[in-house]
Amino acid sequence: MNTFTLVILAAERTFYEGDSISLVIPTTQGQYGIQAMHSNMIAAIVPGTLKFTTPDGEVTVAAVSEGLVKVENNHVLLLVDTAERPEEIDENRARRAAEQAKEAILQKRSIQDYQAAQAKMARAISRLRVKKYNNGID
Repeated sequence: MNTFTLVILAAERTFYEGDSISLVIPTTQGQYGIQAMHSNMIAAIVPGTLKFTTPDGEVTVAAVSEGLVKVENNHVLLLVDTAERPEEIDENRARRAAEQAKEAILQKRSIQDYQAAQAKMARAISRLRVKKYNNGID
């Protein structure tokens, strides 16, 4: 089984460091898959669901915020603002954040406020999706 080294760093902690056989990340171009011996690349990460599989078959799902991924010489480095496992997500808080973001989007203040509200909405929705995935509602 071919593996690659995966390091996922969030602003506050090391989320994961070890071997992986596959990784699926949310990018500006949609979901993107990475496996061993992937070509070198750099891409932007957007808020969404990250999924990786370890050599023992364990699948980890997480909600991630914006960041970057770098693939080089069978080593993948993922830098994100936040990475949360389903059990770390407060569903009620995520719902409130989504409602607040929706409210801000509807207010249509400035372009900058609108884009910030859209980013907050995307993060809240990805957190809720990951939480539902953990509860078996995918």
